[in-house]
Amino acid sequence: MDIRSELCESDWDVILFNHDKSFLDCSTALNVLKESGKDIPLIIYSDVSDENAVHSALYSGAHDYIHKGSALYLVHAIEREIRNAEIRQAKVKAEDQIYHLAFHDELTNLPNCNLFSEKASAMFSRLAESDAIAAMYLVDFDRLPYINSIYGSGVGDRLIQQFSQRLSAYSTENCLLTRIEGCKFAFFNANVTDAESVQDFANQIIKLAISQVTIDNLIFYLRLNIGICVYPVDGGNIAQLLANAESTLSHTRYLWKNTCTYYTKEIEEVAVKRSLLETALRSAIEKNELLLHYQPIVDLQSGALSGVEALVRWNHPEFGLLLPEKFIPLAQETGLIIDIGRWVLWQACRQAGLWHQAGYGSLSISVNISAIEFDQTQLISSISHVLAETGISPELLELEISESTLMRDAETSAQILQALKDMNIKIAMDNFGTGYSSLRYLKHFSIDILKIDRSLTHDIIIDPDSSEIIAAIIAMARNLDLLVLATGIETKEQFDFLHHLRCDRAQGFLFSRPMIAQDMLHLLAQRKTGTLA
Repeated sequence: MDIRSELCESDWDVILFNHDKSFLDCSTALNVLKESGKDIPLIIYSDVSDENAVHSALYSGAHDYIHKGSALYLVHAIEREIRNAEIRQAKVKAEDQIYHLAFHDELTNLPNCNLFSEKASAMFSRLAESDAIAAMYLVDFDRLPYINSIYGSGVGDRLIQQFSQRLSAYSTENCLLTRIEGCKFAFFNANVTDAESVQDFANQIIKLAISQVTIDNLIFYLRLNIGICVYPVDGGNIAQLLANAESTLSHTRYLWKNTCTYYTKEIEEVAVKRSLLETALRSAIEKNELLLHYQPIVDLQSGALSGVEALVRWNHPEFGLLLPEKFIPLAQETGLIIDIGRWVLWQACRQAGLWHQAGYGSLSISVNISAIEFDQTQLISSISHVLAETGISPELLELEISESTLMRDAETSAQILQALKDMNIKIAMDNFGTGYSSLRYLKHFSIDILKIDRSLTHDIIIDPDSSEIIAAIIAMARNLDLLVLATGIETKEQFDFLHHLRCDRAQGFLFSRPMIAQDMLHLLAQRKTGTLA
């Protein structure tokens, strides 16, 4: 029998080697077994009783050496090795499972980032030797949070699985695929040869968005964005390529869906600035770089200054005075908005207390509460603590919460708002009229003020639709015993229109731009009559 061919063709639990005096050398069989790399126990059944032969065989790797005539012992030895083989197989299977779990994504079964990076890194030496190029594609589809919130995470997970199966059709030995997180995937494609082939592969991925995805009779269409960078010009290692592709993908959020964007130095500069901003923002409060500006809120019927809104600014040491749109989105993404929000609330209430002590005791202070802050379990206790520390009356604190935030979970929002109302705090629904179907919740929510978004007030003179919508909002609010605050008022015509409709309050550049606390005090002193005439 040819031992080599038999080992290649079969997987045995135990090898029983029948050894007699006519074939004294069993080392050949043991060497062949070692060369095969297979972990199969070999038992020698021999009529040679020489003690040196036994020691030599066991030293060379035999699992047991049994003299012929000891059949019972042979049976026990075979049974023992079969049991051991099962244990070894179970151990190998467990190790394979552990390896798979450690290096594969649980949801999609794709290689995870560690294995992806390891395999991609191994390709770099070959690419460098041949001066070849490769491309990193970071692929993301949107609306997953929306789908999870409407249909549940189970549907979202199945959508990710189907999407990964489609992407896997393009995965080869030289085109690696991984799931980064959520609905974000990455290809490292070493099959590309020039700019045209780089774009062709991106087009193939985008075509995936054309076909619908069906889950439990629900039909979805994917909308993709792709960030692309090319090796070696856009990065010399996997970490750098992934980082640059991430920066590029972030840039695509402002573009049409189902598009791809290539990495550029300008994108890198934006990413670097963003990174610097994030690092600096983490210490902005400690370094006293944040400050508040205050914009007057005017009673449209009497002309009195009824309150002010606190607006945060960042006096950046390098970039100068930054408005909220330059850093608040970053603060929300990083979670820093919680600390910033607490600082704003405390500073605004403290300043309002100083104005009240100066003789302006009826002046209200408005503070915006972000969606992330609104979701925090300690929101109520945190606000109570600020009110106790600053000593202002809760009736003079107005919290502005966006319509979209309240509508994410209407029932929970109603409970939180009621807790705030029980503290006698006023609640303003911010950005009202921006498209959410919340009319039936207005009575359900404990709302005091509707704050009309500036996108509606901007065109009220020239756009009949905007003027009719605002008129309807004011009429509805009056029936519900709610106050209406119109924002973004910049012209006398807008003022006259709102005054005619008997809108309650307004704020905007027509009355005053946001100002520091000291200038606000001067304004209050100049308006002893209580008007902004």
